[in-house]
Amino acid sequence: MRERIGLPENTHIGGVHLQIRDLGRSLAFYRDLLGFQEVGREGTTVLLSAPGSRSPLLALTERRDARPKPPRTTGLYHVAIRVPTRRDLARVFRRLIEAEWPFHGFSDHGVSEALYLPDPDGNGLEIYRDRPRAQWPWREGRLAMVTRPLDVEGLLQEGASEPWSGLPPETDIGHIHLHVADLDEAEAFYSGILGLTVTQRDYPGARFFAAGGYHHHVGTNTWAGRGAPPPPPDAVGLRAFRLVVPDEEAWQGIRERARRAGRLVLEGSPAFFLRDPSGNGVWVSRGDGFEGEPPE
Repeated sequence: MRERIGLPENTHIGGVHLQIRDLGRSLAFYRDLLGFQEVGREGTTVLLSAPGSRSPLLALTERRDARPKPPRTTGLYHVAIRVPTRRDLARVFRRLIEAEWPFHGFSDHGVSEALYLPDPDGNGLEIYRDRPRAQWPWREGRLAMVTRPLDVEGLLQEGASEPWSGLPPETDIGHIHLHVADLDEAEAFYSGILGLTVTQRDYPGARFFAAGGYHHHVGTNTWAGRGAPPPPPDAVGLRAFRLVVPDEEAWQGIRERARRAGRLVLEGSPAFFLRDPSGNGVWVSRGDGFEGEPPE
């Protein structure tokens, strides 16, 4: 009999840990340009939060000899920074334009409007705002995210006269999108072990997972190639991300399923550490916070 899996609706991505090459350069971008707040330092790692919060959303660890992430490897596709309103997204957009920061693209996904750009090390970022859930597109009872051109001009007209005043305090990490080696293996891990619901599987080369009826907390794709290997340890990119499951029974259930599947790398409380089949690191925590260095 299949085990019943359920996650609380307030399950969310608590934070992302990135390896970068130059801390000063990265802080000039994340802190000084985008407006994240520095809330701690641990050795070569700096913790950043939304303004007014002490809960870190980003951990940046400097490795001076880090090299670019090789193409056609698993790992980070993008970290998705979510702002609460369209006007907030427009303010960030204008801030980046004024700084002449490069963009990868702009998309309307039906559920959201999104900007895509690299950080100073080439780590992929998405900055987005959600549409109200009543406006999300559905097809035959299933969520139907799309990729259409963003109304750039319309977005830039939002609050056009308002000066930059920093990120809103409600800014969070809405989701993370990963390169994986195999989508079925990813589903066995993110749905079968973590307990996230598959929200869309008909998007070419991708599969999406969420809790609480969200469009996705974790996206996975094989766009770097099926069977792609993990990046080397000295590459910039993802060290780990944190899935917050604020329910003791659900958290314990994940730990037991991970143990049975041989995916439990490090025991701990209030967080334990797993690696997905493609080598991506995941802290599963009962609350927000920084767990430290992930195990090798």
